[in-house]
Amino acid sequence: MFVISIEGRERDSIYYAINEQKEEVIYFFEEEDDAVRFAMMLEDDGAPKMVVTEVSRDVAIESCEINDCKYAIITRNDFV
Repeated sequence: MFVISIEGRERDSIYYAINEQKEEVIYFFEEEDDAVRFAMMLEDDGAPKMVVTEVSRDVAIESCEINDCKYAIITRNDFV
């Protein structure tokens, strides 16, 4: 899976969206190309330079569950 972070802050930042309930939701992308395109859209909207990093699916999900973080796995068929 792939996550999006601010360039230079990959160790301490990860992109998240705010859902309809005003909760932070981390996006995990199954496809690198989808993550890259989404990062480019964020930059076009004024975000700082973003980078895409591959992460272990199991570690990412376990980390979210341990820290009570909401997450969404974005598949190639999802539109975000």
